[in-house]
Amino acid sequence: MYTLKKSLGQHFLKDKEMIGKILDALKIHSFEQLLEVGPGAGALTEHLIKISEIDFKAVELDEEKITYLKQKHSVLNDKIISADFLNIEPPFSGSFTVIGNFPYNISTQILFKIVDWKEQVPVVIGMFQKEVAERAAAKSGSKTYGVLSVLIQAFYDVKYLFDVPPECFNPPPKVMSGVIELSRKSEALPYTTEAAFARLVKMAFNQRRKTLRNAVKGMFEPEVLQDELFNKRAEQLTIQQFAALTHRMR
Repeated sequence: MYTLKKSLGQHFLKDKEMIGKILDALKIHSFEQLLEVGPGAGALTEHLIKISEIDFKAVELDEEKITYLKQKHSVLNDKIISADFLNIEPPFSGSFTVIGNFPYNISTQILFKIVDWKEQVPVVIGMFQKEVAERAAAKSGSKTYGVLSVLIQAFYDVKYLFDVPPECFNPPPKVMSGVIELSRKSEALPYTTEAAFARLVKMAFNQRRKTLRNAVKGMFEPEVLQDELFNKRAEQLTIQQFAALTHRMR
């Protein structure tokens, strides 16, 4: 058996219907290499290891869960990476898909880690706290649209798939969860550099109640700031508009 560790934010999925829906969302896509993040007690893992003709790996921080999983599924003996996901290098060469019931206390860092790996990761099926999932999928003009939305959607189409209620977990979390799908975009945004794009987006949303003119005035020449676009607030700009603005930065 195993213990549940609050320090690691462990809430293990137990609902078979939800497990089936997550697997269905994954199997729509074709892949040869699959990484599961945070397998925990293996509710998803026991199904993932049965997918034929793929190379499967999992990354898990909790040594107790690793021991449990290896005892229950001998096929996992050489397939579990004992590490913090945020600190590992890509576990495969070439393209791989990512799936997981992601720890809620590091969920935004996980998404940004995946962006770092975007050249290798075309698809992600992930469960997050609903608030984070909604922010990742939010469109311009909505109150939940922000830095996370823009920096993820710059590279991925994000689709909110379905809610997962607290009673689907052991123990039940105090929040609703949500599953999202990330599908890598085929064309890159026309920004000058990724660093300039990220700097602009973060500065714009850092003072999101102000007009763009006041929020990012130090990044543009005064004549550029006269453009009517700068009368808008950050949440009103599309990802494409942010990318275009990088060509006008100092």
